[in-house]
Amino acid sequence: MKIKLLVIGKTDNKHIAALFDDYCKRLQHYVCFEFSIIADLKNAKNLSFAEQKEREGDLLLKSFEPADEVILLDENGTCMKSTEFADFLTKKSLVSVKNLVFVVGGAYGFSQRVYARANERISLSKMTFSHQMVRLIFAEQLYRAFTIIKGEKYHHR
Repeated sequence: MKIKLLVIGKTDNKHIAALFDDYCKRLQHYVCFEFSIIADLKNAKNLSFAEQKEREGDLLLKSFEPADEVILLDENGTCMKSTEFADFLTKKSLVSVKNLVFVVGGAYGFSQRVYARANERISLSKMTFSHQMVRLIFAEQLYRAFTIIKGEKYHHR
């Protein structure tokens, strides 16, 4: 199984980027992990929130392959404990999902067409995080899930 994290916009905080990169390197021991950035929209200040979501949605939809299993990281998604997320990943691998794509949208969320294309939605918390922090939190939770699956001591039960 290949896991991809697809995000809108770059991280401009070097400390967050360094921590994210560390977890990406750790993940390579467990899974084929890919990180992909869709550039921020140009002249976004001239667009309404709805127009931004639609344009970002167009870019996201072009990034998906037909066979991709698309999981939106969305505040209204299903909340899971770390062990439940590990079980979720195990189930995906058992049903032979080849490409699992987790998506972080822009500041105003996803367009309706992106929601329609998604297979599932997951929430990382009931709290709201910056889009830069979401990448780091997701990478850490993905790493944690694989250490749980492998029975390693990173996660304390």
